[in-house]
Amino acid sequence: MNHIIKTILAEWKGKNIPAVISRDINIQGYLNMKINKILVLNGFRRVGKTYILYGLANDILKSNSREEVVQINFEDERIPLKTEFLSDLLPTAEEIFDKKIKYLFLDELHNIPNWSKWLRRTYDNRDMRIFVSGSSSRMSEEEIPTELRGRFLEIKIFPLSFKEFLKFKKLSFDFKILDYSKEKPIILKALAEYITYGGLPEIVLEDEGKKLELAQSYYSTVIKRDIAERYNIKNEESLKALLKLLLDSKEYSVSKTYNTLKSLGHKVGKSTVQKYISYIENSYFAFSLPIFSYKIKNQMQYPKKIYFIDNVFINSISTKFSNNFGRLYENIVAVELKRRKKESYYWKNMEKEEVDFIIKEDKEIGQLIQVCYDLTDQDTKKREIRAILKASKSLKCDDLIIINQDYFGEEEAEWFGIKRKVKFIPLWKWLLDEN
Repeated sequence: MNHIIKTILAEWKGKNIPAVISRDINIQGYLNMKINKILVLNGFRRVGKTYILYGLANDILKSNSREEVVQINFEDERIPLKTEFLSDLLPTAEEIFDKKIKYLFLDELHNIPNWSKWLRRTYDNRDMRIFVSGSSSRMSEEEIPTELRGRFLEIKIFPLSFKEFLKFKKLSFDFKILDYSKEKPIILKALAEYITYGGLPEIVLEDEGKKLELAQSYYSTVIKRDIAERYNIKNEESLKALLKLLLDSKEYSVSKTYNTLKSLGHKVGKSTVQKYISYIENSYFAFSLPIFSYKIKNQMQYPKKIYFIDNVFINSISTKFSNNFGRLYENIVAVELKRRKKESYYWKNMEKEEVDFIIKEDKEIGQLIQVCYDLTDQDTKKREIRAILKASKSLKCDDLIIINQDYFGEEEAEWFGIKRKVKFIPLWKWLLDEN
């Protein structure tokens, strides 16, 4: 065991930490907190968690020696999945470096048995800053083991926001004095790429001809490592079929999904379908939105809408929605609302008219958001306005937004006595202005 640890630590000591493009996530500020907490960066694989920590490590090493900093990636195939590895790690590091470890960076720690008990013991007994990254909901605030409660802070990491995407593409704008005639075409071109290929950092920086191929390799890894292996799924073909069905759907119910899989010859029960969906969501690959209702029973009975962590998977895997800009716009908005920590639902009435996002703030409905790519067709525009006005009356909310391709303005709208102001905002502007 010690031989493996010494080999990995020697590699770390000689490693050149890569320079990173900064993100709009201030990790440095956590170093100055008076109360020491374990900082957990959690999110889908390949969103850039490790590189965010590399950036922090580079800052730390400006005033500390390499022997005081340790970084371990627990997806290294040489590391045995045994608790003993953790127990031996720090004593071995301090033996060979002859210094106390002050900063500890741990990637994918949850792969090791009893990781949380070891982390608790290390936190309680050593004076050091600990940074952990994970791609499983097991490290989230909702599921963190009891022994770590009160000892950690979680930061959810998402693919690049559109503002970060522009930075990665080396496009810099002062949005307070934006020259629309000159810079808007550049922004719209960048938005088209963002909508199509998403915001996973490696894919953003990859040549266009290889982006979808790289996305497909990520997809295969998620199926294999983050879902099938992690949850010991033997029926991998049914899992793949379920993922394809979800990628080709805007909403799902367990019963209908079960019946579809059954008709395709897959032998899975309803409870298994439900488990598979929870595993997919636990890997952060997808997330669901329930219908808005004050009755929990209704939320459970109605279909849920399904969204994916990055548009590139819709374009590279889906056979139905690739290059469907309406679907791609809606998925972008769903992910951005999650990034902004908005509690979201969808709304649908008995006439099957729908509003895409109902934003709940405390116990009140704060905003209604409809997403429509193309409003040039007047019938389409009237339909979208009618739905959001009806929802406005039903939910008693007057903050109404329709996110679209290019129309910016505000209109007084009316439908059978319902009068409201409706704001129209282009997607690019909504993404860049969090207010």
